[in-house]
Amino acid sequence: MTETDRLIKAKIPGEETGIQVRGTICDICSPSFHCGVDAYVRDGKIIKIEGTKEHPQNSGVLCTKGLGGRQYVYREDRLKTPLRRLGPRGGGKFEAIAWEEAYKEIALRMGQIKEKYGPESVLFFSGYSKWYRPYLHRFAYNFGSPNYGTESSTCQTSTFMVWDTNVGRFSVANTANAGVFLGWAFNAYYSRHLALKPVVSQKARGMKVIIIDPRITPASRQLADLHLRPFPGTDGALALGMGKLLIDKGWIDKDYIDKHVFGFEQYKEYVQQFDIVTVENITGVPGTDIEAAVYMMSHNGSMAINESAAPLAHHKNGYQNYRAVMALSAITGNYDRLGGQIPVSFTYNYQAAGFQTREKEFINAARPSIEGMRPRVGAARYPLWNELTNECQITDLTRQINEGTPYPIKGIFALGMNYRIMPDSGAFQRALDKVDFFLDTDLFLTDTAKLADIVLPVCSSFERGELKAYPGGFLQYTNPVIEPLYESKSDVEILSDLSREMKLGDPLLEAGYEECIRYILQDLPITVEELRSSPLPVLIDVAVKPYVPGAFTERGYNTPSGKFEIYSNIIAAKCPGLDPLPTYVDSRNHWDEPAYPFLLNTGPRLPGALHSRLHKVPWLRSLRPNPALDISGEDAAALGIAQGDAVELATPNGVLELEANVSWKVLKGVVHLYHGYSEADVNSLVDGDNNDPYSGFPGYRTTRCAVRKRAEGNKKS
Repeated sequence: MTETDRLIKAKIPGEETGIQVRGTICDICSPSFHCGVDAYVRDGKIIKIEGTKEHPQNSGVLCTKGLGGRQYVYREDRLKTPLRRLGPRGGGKFEAIAWEEAYKEIALRMGQIKEKYGPESVLFFSGYSKWYRPYLHRFAYNFGSPNYGTESSTCQTSTFMVWDTNVGRFSVANTANAGVFLGWAFNAYYSRHLALKPVVSQKARGMKVIIIDPRITPASRQLADLHLRPFPGTDGALALGMGKLLIDKGWIDKDYIDKHVFGFEQYKEYVQQFDIVTVENITGVPGTDIEAAVYMMSHNGSMAINESAAPLAHHKNGYQNYRAVMALSAITGNYDRLGGQIPVSFTYNYQAAGFQTREKEFINAARPSIEGMRPRVGAARYPLWNELTNECQITDLTRQINEGTPYPIKGIFALGMNYRIMPDSGAFQRALDKVDFFLDTDLFLTDTAKLADIVLPVCSSFERGELKAYPGGFLQYTNPVIEPLYESKSDVEILSDLSREMKLGDPLLEAGYEECIRYILQDLPITVEELRSSPLPVLIDVAVKPYVPGAFTERGYNTPSGKFEIYSNIIAAKCPGLDPLPTYVDSRNHWDEPAYPFLLNTGPRLPGALHSRLHKVPWLRSLRPNPALDISGEDAAALGIAQGDAVELATPNGVLELEANVSWKVLKGVVHLYHGYSEADVNSLVDGDNNDPYSGFPGYRTTRCAVRKRAEGNKKS
């Protein structure tokens, strides 16, 4: 072996090896972090990736998911060319077609639906990734449809809605200055890994940490001064009980409440029913632990509360549970306070960099085209969602396709759709069979793509450029590190091409991604060319000072009362039948308890998985090769189940065959199964009617189920 061969084997960049290091971002967990990535490229192929040490977002750190990025990009099942379905939906038979032919067929089929049924009858959907969402939203409005929807129908948006009703502005934990961290559903070792750093750093400076999670996790073991383990879906009762204790003990901020809280007296009266014994019976948390937590919360300075997009929200009572938790910030005077919850404003695509762009103007320029249209999907069933968001609620789509009311949905225009995100995913899959036309774009021929009439191949973040905002005042516009694989294109290039083909009359969208970015950034003192010339995020020199806690409070909140509304005037005025107070109801579904004695959680995080996206990445799949049901040691012993045994998980919707993972980290009576497996789709078992009436979010984490050992053998083959 020559010296050059040795250098190539060691992946050392330089002229001698022909290896270059090119910067980009990882968008696997889009759009939460988008960590900086150094891609080592030789002969046009990625041979290695590392985190970018100089990147202000991740400082060189990548999680297991990001480290699997090279295998993700080069998965063997990458789509190579546009495809047209042959035979029945789901049969997996397709023929390759040219891009021009695909565009013409899409334009024809969608035009026919628009002419016959109206533009509302085509629904536009965004799954993963999310980088193209402003452009798809504008595209849908140009078409004339109000039905733009996303996977955020089951993720994150419920938390935005809570803050809209609380103060009218999204808010986040200021952990870096907190005296106590209330880590409600905080498991950053497995999910949102960059959220871990401020907690670890501040704990080292004396911050107290309370972890609230039914499971024992790395966060509870390594960080917690106190770990509370409530039964899933009972978080609201726990928070209301904490509120009662804080009031009874006088550990509240009366001055803040008198000046800045609306509805405190109604809240105070309501929480009286949540005495310590009642809360202990509902949640399973010992009363002494609840009292210890409340003391810790009120005797260590400011309190920051972890934001949770899923664990708190994925219950029939999730929205109200979340409100009950955040009411604690109000009554203790920790809202808009250093080390408490701090208001933020989004800069671009869900990220707050500290300055404004024209993203909203870009999206809404075409909105007049939908004025006078029929209501969005989910508008009647979920009136609060419809009031507070500018998207349709996808969890009502199965019903509307099947019933055709208040009007039929005949076309689906989807970028990255995954039907497995839906509760009772089998019912949604069957509903897709009933539409006249279904387009899907993806990197892979997924089970959802197999249902489409036309499938278009798209790029990964390594194969295209992308604008990204970062906290601290940064913008980045990446460059491709490799050429698009096969015939793939970026999602926005597809939207731009189709805008021209369909004659939607939008010169800006037709001009392409870069011109759209120029419009969105036109008020900033930087050009697209300057951004593209930098390998790292650029600090934008704008006259925006760091937010001073208390400024929002001083001018008044964006609510009807101008105060933090524990009693929501928006809900009272706009949503009859929904409770303006953060009341608590049981989250479990109606299925027969004796027949289905366990509670199913379909959303526990795994370090190497994100929905369905990474199950076919070999390195990451090796961390848990088989779909495994986590069951407590106590329950397993009672059922005669040992580690690795073949078991069945059952609900009225069906049965899954799984491998048992006996764990002393889960609560008795609760079982956990990660979602997204083609061979074991747990969301197919979920009750599709057990949804939150406020947000429409599914009860992924509180569905009754049964578990039994398979009779034909001990180990699953």
